[in-house]
Amino acid sequence: MAASMCDVFSFCVGVAGRARGSVEVRFVSSAKGKGLFATQLIRKGETIFVERPLVAAQFLWNALYRYRACDHCLRALEKAEENAQRLTGKPGQILPHPELCSVQKDLHQNCPHCQVMYCSAECRLAAAEQYHQILCPGPSQDDPRHPLNKLQEAWRSVHYPPETASIMLMARMVATVKQAKDKDHWIRLFSQFCNKTANEEEEIVHKLLGDKFKGQLELLRRLFTEALYEEALSQWFTPDGFRSLFALVGTNGQGIGTSSLSQWVHACDALELKPQEREQLDAFIDQLYKDIEAATGEFLNCEGSGLFVLQSCCNHSCVPNAETSFPENNFLLHVTALEDIKPGEEICISYLDCCQRERSRHSRHKILRENYLFVCSCPKCMAEADEPSLTSEDEEEEEEEEEEGEPEDAELGDEMTDV
Repeated sequence: MAASMCDVFSFCVGVAGRARGSVEVRFVSSAKGKGLFATQLIRKGETIFVERPLVAAQFLWNALYRYRACDHCLRALEKAEENAQRLTGKPGQILPHPELCSVQKDLHQNCPHCQVMYCSAECRLAAAEQYHQILCPGPSQDDPRHPLNKLQEAWRSVHYPPETASIMLMARMVATVKQAKDKDHWIRLFSQFCNKTANEEEEIVHKLLGDKFKGQLELLRRLFTEALYEEALSQWFTPDGFRSLFALVGTNGQGIGTSSLSQWVHACDALELKPQEREQLDAFIDQLYKDIEAATGEFLNCEGSGLFVLQSCCNHSCVPNAETSFPENNFLLHVTALEDIKPGEEICISYLDCCQRERSRHSRHKILRENYLFVCSCPKCMAEADEPSLTSEDEEEEEEEEEEGEPEDAELGDEMTDV
């Protein structure tokens, strides 16, 4: 049974109630499925809606490498200066304007049983009420024999950085249903996400796990069942059902990135300074990021993924009229208009980053086909349809650029936008 739009909007944090009145979900076509459409004029720069995920989880390698985030909302827990010290590898790194750091450590709380950390009492209680009672390992948090720890270790052994998904997102889906009084309500919400054919699901699993995916998937299914089996979700634990659940998370999981340092930089940008002071601060920040790149590379943020019902209805365009971001340094997703959007016009985001969108139609289609299993027919792609096909030399050059600039599985899952 499909979830009602009331179910969908109950998970949107409306901006002055705007989301409920300014957008609606419509069926587009059998190829595209659903789409999100404006019901009134939305101006460029306006926040169309803010949405919290049904479930979210930090990536497991990201957490293991001490990217400290709230276990519920993924808010960065380190002070900006601590973040800079860890990322640069310089314990003595000092940041100017420390008062601009937004992290409030006095509000942090941990679970009294397993000690996982939250940014606030509100997040600790929200997690306990939704899923953590089922998932809390208690004093066995560090016991490698605990079923959930065995599952997480198996996942880390088959899905290396750069991460695009987490087995714990699936675990929180199951735990949410197990813990809920109204299990059917949650099952309806999770059923909103797009389904793929068996062949498409295999392609997605192959992308996530590599060439030996069938054996790895069965191992994960067995450990997942031992840790979390729920009769109301028995189909999810069958080989076919687990593959479908895996594919659901692989195609619908929206990347989430949070950073206390990024928040501090944005606050510095907003300072009113004399020209010389501005020049000095900008130079300091530029050098800081160079030092971080040298020490840490591209892994700057606390990273995870979440399932967002309304955002998942936004189709892709290579010329999007909206974009997603996480400006509150937690899992609250903001969708903002990049241009005026007229009533009746579809709201589209891009599954490609800005550099990928500037590539040839051939390269864009290759990325989208391999990672999202569709062929784009947006206005930009249709306008370029009659352009001469790439020569084999052109294709080889573009593929070499892609291989040099991007890890093999970097695109699977929606683009993780900057905070």
